[in-house]
Amino acid sequence: MQGSFVQKGASVQLRPASKISAVRNVAPKKTVKTTVVAQAVAEAEYAVRTGTAARKVENPPGTPIVPPQDILSRPRRNRRSSSIRGAISETHVSPANLILPVFIHDGEKNIPISSMPNVDRLGWRHGLLSSVAEARSYGVNSVVLFPKTPEELKTRTGEEAFNPDGLVQRSIRLLKDKYPDLEIYTDVALDPYNSDGHDGIVRDDGVILNDETVEFLCRQAVSQARAGADCVSPSDMMDGRVGAIRRALDREGFSHVSIMSYTAKYASAYYGPFRDALASAPKAGQEHRVIPSNKKTYQQDPANYREALREARLDEAEGADIMMVKPGLPYLDVIRLLRDNSSLPIAAYHVSGEYAMLKAAAERGWLDEREAVLEALMSFRRAGSDIILTYYATQAAKWMAGED
Repeated sequence: MQGSFVQKGASVQLRPASKISAVRNVAPKKTVKTTVVAQAVAEAEYAVRTGTAARKVENPPGTPIVPPQDILSRPRRNRRSSSIRGAISETHVSPANLILPVFIHDGEKNIPISSMPNVDRLGWRHGLLSSVAEARSYGVNSVVLFPKTPEELKTRTGEEAFNPDGLVQRSIRLLKDKYPDLEIYTDVALDPYNSDGHDGIVRDDGVILNDETVEFLCRQAVSQARAGADCVSPSDMMDGRVGAIRRALDREGFSHVSIMSYTAKYASAYYGPFRDALASAPKAGQEHRVIPSNKKTYQQDPANYREALREARLDEAEGADIMMVKPGLPYLDVIRLLRDNSSLPIAAYHVSGEYAMLKAAAERGWLDEREAVLEALMSFRRAGSDIILTYYATQAAKWMAGED
């Protein structure tokens, strides 16, 4: 008979193999203690895997002891970690969504703009190229040009707007020679060239002429397209200008050039720093001439919401490729209105006043600039914007890349 040695007390006994087999076939009894131990082991293993093993979590003293609420759906479960938050994030912003507005002047040196910290009027030959090169290096490949026209070139009718050798036209050609794949947007309006500081021609009684202005806007847009612009952007708010510009571009062989219309441009108080940058604010009236002190007869009333929908329907019917809302943050509801009622791409202009406020608060330590700016850009995207014009474009792209 085979068997094995079993020590019992101080003596050694031989146990029969049949008894050993019988012992081995007896299943262990499950006890409450066994279950508790197994659960504890499982919890310990989970803690090691999730990195919570070393943490002892305690509620603050004084925390009330309450039974768990009978809640089936707890939204916070989907916010418990950065991984799950990232996986289900509904809105994203990237450098590809951004357009960098640049101010240019007919000089060599960059000139700081006091009301817009870290923004300059760029010398068109060197500063412009340098600024665009930096933006492109971080993925921002779209710019919109705004010229500071010398006072001696400004007239009441603004013919400098369509000078084939004007500042904007020269800058477009320079940029396209250097960066052929750069997406160049232009501003179509007369205020940078108008000695009265208005987007249209001002009659002596103060009326902004609509149809006569549109004729010059068409010439301006064609001139910019001929220089190499990819997208012309009428910001003037004259009636019928989108359709007229579309027909003019097509007639001159520029059917490939897009139109980004300033569809809902409001008569806003947020434009002050921009007008400082271009010296384009309305001028004071003169003897025997009335010059309106504001642009309320052609830009939209900030109190109006439905009116933006009317403008959007007209622009879409007239051939706009992109529709813009300006300003941005105070008009997120209008962005959403256009998004919900059109299949066209929607742009938002994060305007100079919004930029200046964020800068001022950040400089005083009242806001975390990085977090506030990225939140603002995200809010544009969440409201429905596909494109964002922002003076923060390059800096925001740096932050997105992980730089300070």
